[in-house]
Amino acid sequence: MTATLSTPAGGRHPAGRPVQGPAGHSPRRNTEKRRQRTLTWVLAVISLFTVAPLIAVAVLALSPADAPTLPYALPSSLTLDNIVRIFNVGEFPLWLWNSFLYSAVSVVVVLLTASMAAYALARKRFPGRNALLWAIIATMMVPVQATLIPTFILISKMGGVNTLWGLILPTLANAQAIFLIRQFVRDMPEELFDAARIDGAGEWRTFWQIVLPWIRPVLATLAIFVFLWHWNDLLWPLVVGQSDAARTLTVGLATLNTETASTSNVMAATLVSFIPCLVIFALLQKHIVASITHSGVKG
Repeated sequence: MTATLSTPAGGRHPAGRPVQGPAGHSPRRNTEKRRQRTLTWVLAVISLFTVAPLIAVAVLALSPADAPTLPYALPSSLTLDNIVRIFNVGEFPLWLWNSFLYSAVSVVVVLLTASMAAYALARKRFPGRNALLWAIIATMMVPVQATLIPTFILISKMGGVNTLWGLILPTLANAQAIFLIRQFVRDMPEELFDAARIDGAGEWRTFWQIVLPWIRPVLATLAIFVFLWHWNDLLWPLVVGQSDAARTLTVGLATLNTETASTSNVMAATLVSFIPCLVIFALLQKHIVASITHSGVKG
């Protein structure tokens, strides 16, 4: 014989616990779903406003020269003629190469020197370490414009105007990179360094085989930022690169816009300048998530 339990009026179990409704229909869960849908729509609208200018640049760059296009009409066909033509305009290939060297060399040297400095500041004990750290942090508060003229005078006296080394050299000291990497090195387990000392590893071996693999996520994240900073830099390349052969792509695009180049050609050059940034981000984006996850786990 099967006994049937009845629920008293008021929707409560005899033991005093509230009766659970059908799965997935609780008011709290419905509120959470509505909140997620609203957030999704808000992010979709923000993403649309963010991506729309890039789509417009791509459409203008791939449109025929004489075809009606944005903002009044969409082109009837797309072509790569503008991109092919832009490589024959002025010194565009050289500007592209200068930007690549400026960004790539800066990334390699900045990450190497910043990681070594961060390792020393985080793990070594020497007189004046804290004062040196605060001095490095203090340089982050000085605007670039305040040091522009003294830096240019120094590079000019060294003969670095209109040269790639004069363009690259002043940007290699990066206080932000040193500070961020130091935070990662400081959170490394002490047992790793104890094991390295027991194994007889010297400073260089410890740095290359223990520290660098551990901080790989933050190095990849910084590589993206440093590359973008240098690739999109305009002020310093504009000051030190005074000839066509020494200009970077950003400076070249600024001068190209004042010449007789059509809008399609300028947009084609802009699209080409955007592609390396997209490729670098696509290759290293997973390391950004790894960096955030790694920095959030302590112990």
